[in-house]
Amino acid sequence: MKMNKLLVALPLTLSLLVPTAALADSHGEHSQKGSHESSMEAGTATPAAELRIALDTVLTEHAFLAVEAMRKGVDGAEDFEQASNALMANADDLKAAVASVYGEEGAAQFDEIWKSHIGYFVDYVTATAEDDQAGKDKALAELDEYKKTQAEFFDAATEGRLPAAAVEEGLDMHVDQLIKAFDAYVAGDFETAYSLERESIHHMSMFAETLSIAITDQFADKFENTNPDTPAVDLRAQLNATFTEHAGLAAMAMQDGADGAESFDAASAALLANADDLSAAVASVYGEEAGAQFDKIWKSHIGYFVDYVVATGEENAERQEQAKAELDEYIVEQAALLDVATEGRVPADALEEGLTAHVDQLLKAFDSYVAGDYETAYSSIREAYAHMTMPAAGLSEAIVDQFPEKFSAAQMPSEMPKTGMGGTADSSTAPFMWILGGLMLAGLTTTVALRTRRQS
Repeated sequence: MKMNKLLVALPLTLSLLVPTAALADSHGEHSQKGSHESSMEAGTATPAAELRIALDTVLTEHAFLAVEAMRKGVDGAEDFEQASNALMANADDLKAAVASVYGEEGAAQFDEIWKSHIGYFVDYVTATAEDDQAGKDKALAELDEYKKTQAEFFDAATEGRLPAAAVEEGLDMHVDQLIKAFDAYVAGDFETAYSLERESIHHMSMFAETLSIAITDQFADKFENTNPDTPAVDLRAQLNATFTEHAGLAAMAMQDGADGAESFDAASAALLANADDLSAAVASVYGEEAGAQFDKIWKSHIGYFVDYVVATGEENAERQEQAKAELDEYIVEQAALLDVATEGRVPADALEEGLTAHVDQLLKAFDSYVAGDYETAYSSIREAYAHMTMPAAGLSEAIVDQFPEKFSAAQMPSEMPKTGMGGTADSSTAPFMWILGGLMLAGLTTTVALRTRRQS
């Protein structure tokens, strides 16, 4: 079987990982031979790393799209069909990945099982809308059966590396998070709904880690005996989860703003909580004042998106253009910040290009949604989600190269994690917090200088 085909089975995701080299094209210029070898040992772009990131992206997107599709369904929204199509397209990505590993027959079996639980969630939404308690109970019972079937599949496929009992425990959490997030939304408890949505996204990132460990252990030769669970890969995965979540939450918060939805405040709060994850990294190292300074810079572009949404609602073309101009200025500032902070490992021109794509994708998704072109809207949302894997890849590579002593290579684990879909029990975000905090703060003086010059 061609296991290496798994690395191209998710084209939407992996095609956007290629620019990593462009974002860190100064790697050789800044590394002596010894540090280069150290970076390779603790690399962020190993075969195992690429597998983990591909799984991380598609599985977290599943959770994100599932929550949003369920909300659209109970609201009777005009874009429910397109939201559901996006969720099913995500499922097709997973099917293709399974086929590349276990063949078409195995993929067909997985696809039937996987898509069944999507159908059961839809049944639960329909029953909720109809106030049909019996229908809700039936959907929940079917989801219980799904958990067992899916757990048995993973157990058999990985030859016991993912024990059915552990996977079933993780699936319990996955289902509970989505159901509770949906129920909270229906009840008007939007704060809880968005909190649980974020938890469900993070939980699937942990499962991606566990699944990648199982696969690379099962087919070690195909992945060149590399480990998906090293400090360097952990950094990339943490950045991947944070950046992709930012894109997803931003897109939906903008939709809520356009609709004047009651959930807009909670949606915005979830987006800002995602930003707080980065700000906390700075504060944990350099104190609250530094954290607040970084927080203001990072959240500025979120504010410009909000300005664009408000201007659109007011049909104020002049304010729309002003918001776009402010986003353009932010792009230049952010690119310059990271260029200086990484000592040229993330070149400003390459980052400007990537940030421009990010802004364009979100604006296109929003404009299409407002115009009622929902197919384009959800296509752009998926593009925006996948595109954020690029800065995660480039930035993590730059950080590891800049601080090689913080990331030592790790051997393949001697045994599988014991927490099912929950990932390893002893994983730590410490390297991420310390290195990212230092990286970002190092560029604050550049941003301040740029703003001062512009204001002058």
